[in-house]
Amino acid sequence: MVDGSVAPGVVIPAPPHIIAIINVNLAVCSLRHLALVLLSACAMASTGCQLVQRVDAPLELPALLDANCDSDGAVAFVPRELDKVTTPMYRIEPPDILTIDVQQNVSQQQHALQPGDIVLLTVTGTFPEEPIEGEYQVELGGVIQLGFSYGAVEVMGVGVEQAKQRIEDHLKTQLQQPLVSMSLRGVAGIQPIAGEHLVGPDGTVTLGQYGSVRLAGMTLDEARLAISAQMSTEFSDPKVSVSVYAYNSKGIYVITQGGGLGDELVRLPFTGNETVIDALSQINGLSYVSSSRMWVARPNREQGTSVMLPIDWEGITQLADVSTNYQLLPGDRIFIAHNKIIAFDSAIAKFTSPLERILGFTLLGTGTASRLSGKVLDKTSGGVGFGQ
Repeated sequence: MVDGSVAPGVVIPAPPHIIAIINVNLAVCSLRHLALVLLSACAMASTGCQLVQRVDAPLELPALLDANCDSDGAVAFVPRELDKVTTPMYRIEPPDILTIDVQQNVSQQQHALQPGDIVLLTVTGTFPEEPIEGEYQVELGGVIQLGFSYGAVEVMGVGVEQAKQRIEDHLKTQLQQPLVSMSLRGVAGIQPIAGEHLVGPDGTVTLGQYGSVRLAGMTLDEARLAISAQMSTEFSDPKVSVSVYAYNSKGIYVITQGGGLGDELVRLPFTGNETVIDALSQINGLSYVSSSRMWVARPNREQGTSVMLPIDWEGITQLADVSTNYQLLPGDRIFIAHNKIIAFDSAIAKFTSPLERILGFTLLGTGTASRLSGKVLDKTSGGVGFGQ
């Protein structure tokens, strides 16, 4: 048409550059949609096979690890505040510190008398003026002195019953019908087992003169039975108590990026109930070079894959949002990124600091040379110099 208007029903093809722009926009939208799908898949896979339905009661970690990834109706689950899990039974590893207490019950049938032991001895049928009754100590050489008239009897290395028989046989040479009663009252040389014990690099704990016992990889109940079996060779039915004094073998790491001036690394002991805010409270929060960008990097056996859980710092602290206040597991790394502006300033400072030093040295040298040259030291210069 002459006036440039378009008649109804007539389709005018768009110019080529307009078609190219439309195709680019459609491609960008498709890429954005694909990125969202991939991010959702990564979030689901960030916990491995830990897919369970949310429950109100505390869960056990093995149940989460053994959960079916393909269960219908399951949702991605990561332990967090208000939805914590109970960790498996603690396994002892070097260099944990254990508190071990042993009740050492001495058996009269098994114990061999040694110098310093004390026995309760009562003998009937003795001389009236020289009775044998009371506590007697095994002296050096392993003998018991019965008195001036009766002499000494060697009992070293024998049990109470054997020692009783030896004393009775010895007294029969002087008395007609001696009756001997003997019991163990005190044992010398017993080393108490009580207090803190370090698990050595080889996984063993030293029990003093009673040897060592290997505890690495055991639970506390298994360790108690192992120590009891070790002590049973010396004592009768020993009672053993074992607890963890210091959880040194398992830890959580907090890495604070230093804005180009070096990162700071803090290791915190793992006790089984820490969350992100618990860990950061132990390092007094964020430093002035830190930003609110942070995440939890969780160890993964699969090479080439990373498990990263983003942390919403403002949500945790300002809104009490627990969705990213994760419960931490052994080996977790909390990475706190630096403030990009401070990092940029540090990068500029690294570049300009040498130049500033060079220019400062140059200006200082030039100023010093100009002061010491010319009429500065001339006494006759007009009011300048010395001697005015």
